[in-house]
Amino acid sequence: MPCNQCTDSVFKQKIGRCKRCMWQLTLLSLVTWPLWWYCYADTPKTVESIALLFFAVSFSGLLTLHLLVWTYRTLTQQEP
Repeated sequence: MPCNQCTDSVFKQKIGRCKRCMWQLTLLSLVTWPLWWYCYADTPKTVESIALLFFAVSFSGLLTLHLLVWTYRTLTQQEP
């Protein structure tokens, strides 16, 4: 039986709970930021640089959202 937060949508159901997703986002963030810095930091206005920067920001942003929701759920969890 799902809880009240899980019945709203699939996005709310997974955010902050999917550990596989959080590990994937961590790995992708750890790969894309150094790659961007090494390859494109000197030419930030090229299409490739902007695309890689967009992906790096997206991965890091979604990871941050996962961690914030996970922290909130951990701190507000009711003891049975």
